[in-house]
Amino acid sequence: MEANGLGLKGFPELKNDTFLRAAWGEETDYTPVWCMRQAGRYLPEFRETRAAQDFFSTCRSPEACCELTLQPLRRFPLDAAIIFSDILVVPQALGMEVTMVPGKGPSFPEPLREEQDLERLRDPTVVASELGYVFQAITLTRQRLAGRVPLIGFAGAPWTLMAYMVEGGGSSTMAQAKRWLYQRPQASHQLLRILTDALIPYLVGQVVAGAQALQLFESHAGHLGPHLFNKFALPYIRDVAKRVKARLQEAGLAPVPMIIFAKDGHFALEELAQAGYEVVGLDWTVAPKKARERVGKTVTLQGNLDPCALYASEEEIGQLVKQMLDDFGPQRYIANLGHGLYPDMDPEHVGAFVDAVHRHSRLLRQN
Repeated sequence: MEANGLGLKGFPELKNDTFLRAAWGEETDYTPVWCMRQAGRYLPEFRETRAAQDFFSTCRSPEACCELTLQPLRRFPLDAAIIFSDILVVPQALGMEVTMVPGKGPSFPEPLREEQDLERLRDPTVVASELGYVFQAITLTRQRLAGRVPLIGFAGAPWTLMAYMVEGGGSSTMAQAKRWLYQRPQASHQLLRILTDALIPYLVGQVVAGAQALQLFESHAGHLGPHLFNKFALPYIRDVAKRVKARLQEAGLAPVPMIIFAKDGHFALEELAQAGYEVVGLDWTVAPKKARERVGKTVTLQGNLDPCALYASEEEIGQLVKQMLDDFGPQRYIANLGHGLYPDMDPEHVGAFVDAVHRHSRLLRQN
């Protein structure tokens, strides 16, 4: 497959595989680093590119997604790119209307309110064909990356997507969605199965298109306690990993490392570490040393600097990064923030974070 330096689909040969090696648990010369929401509004060039466009129109333009994905890599020596897209393209592909309301976030004009509303959803097997624009963006970006760093594909986990679809948008409690879990457990499982069935071909399709790793975002894990999480989130998280891996194998494709990021899911660390993912992403509320003790040596950890630490001085960012690297240890670790970058962050400080990870992790290995 790797004949004449061209991989799958004739993609350019990968020059920096540090992120992938760390994800697989192999030794690396330094700690790789990337940032959630690294393609984003904190960059003036992002605001210029996207200024005239509706958010989801941007998502549907492979050319725009490619440009936005590459912007942060022109500025910073990041060790991975993540395709510019959104987790809510999956509910859209299932036939739900979603708009992005400036200053408010995503909004579903007609959320799922009753069990019979599930009948409005399209067959999950058609979802991948509706999302061809994501696959095109991945293939284009993989070509244009020219092998500089690996490209990460992603999706939202079933519970997180369900929460948006029932709630109709963001919420501090997700009370409508949780009401379904308590009052309509059967319908909830039905919806979660539909979403899981939609995610499998979508994630496999991203790999076929050129994604070299996959991250599953369980962004609303924190709205659930251990009981609801184990019943309505974890089984589907496990199922996604298991079925994606099986499908890749059946298709004769090389496996890709998978990352699970369950925000505020600190109560389920052990379960997540055994859910079939190579990497467990941590938010900033988890102490690295304790996390390592709890998950053991079988998975790579990713995270988890408080994004707001980037408001600190560049010198302090360096100190915080050094402490974080000391706590996680040099191997089986990918540096990242504990959540995404915020729009008002100074790009210079993002650069200071990336440089500090590279510098301190090299020093750590020398000592």
